[in-house]
Amino acid sequence: MSVLVNVIVMLGMLVVVPAGLRLTELRELDRIRRLWPLFAVPGAIALWLPRGGPATALACCYALGTVLLALYAPRRAARGRDLGPAGIALLTALVTPAVAATALVAERSGHQLFGFGLGILALTVPHFHFAGFAAALIAGLVCRVSDGPAGRFAALSVPLGTLLVLAGYFIGDWAELVGAVVLTAGMWTVGLLTWRLGRATGRDRTRYLLLASAAVLVATMLLALSWAVGEATGLPHPSLTWMAATHGLGNALGFALCSLLAWRRLRTRIPARTEALAGPRTLTEGRTA
Repeated sequence: MSVLVNVIVMLGMLVVVPAGLRLTELRELDRIRRLWPLFAVPGAIALWLPRGGPATALACCYALGTVLLALYAPRRAARGRDLGPAGIALLTALVTPAVAATALVAERSGHQLFGFGLGILALTVPHFHFAGFAAALIAGLVCRVSDGPAGRFAALSVPLGTLLVLAGYFIGDWAELVGAVVLTAGMWTVGLLTWRLGRATGRDRTRYLLLASAAVLVATMLLALSWAVGEATGLPHPSLTWMAATHGLGNALGFALCSLLAWRRLRTRIPARTEALAGPRTLTEGRTA
């Protein structure tokens, strides 16, 4: 399981976060995006080293990058920006990699942060790259295109569900189950809106990427919900190893990567007929493609 989790985390560090930052098209994030490899590469190396001083130092390098990224969130909020549903989703995306990096530093140092075992900390790292950063970012993009009740619900429920799951770590299994229910509802709404967007797109690779990412969410979030129900009630449920191999891998490749590739293609299309699908060029600005 550790090898699979490490590969998934590397995908999040080296591909998903910089690709997601590019999709925001916020100029103020250009510098951190260009510098991101300086933080992400040491973090990726730390995954494969034995726990100890060198691995912890490299993990701290990655944590520094995530903290610098997270600092953009309060700056934008203080200026009165990003206070709508799509903006809240963006702010969540900017902050969640720092949560993942905190867990990474603790796990690489062998420290049971807040009493959580090293295995749970290791799984927290991919969770907040994908259920945190990628899911919130894509929920915000979907909200911009589908600016209706469903889009706004998706953009708000994904960050709220992520926060509730994090709170559930400290409160208990039933609180985590509540978070899983909210997050699943939000992610299924993202999947529904993504499916509609894919159906409205021409029959090309973008369409299939969107449809694939939407279909994957049905299965992966059902697994997440079944695991949370099992943890809270004691009913049979998938093991953590099985969850990493199914829910984790599916969300990483089937949802996050396919979605980011599809949105990149939507953003770079030239024909005017696609502009209505691509929506605003940024997640928070009013400029059109």
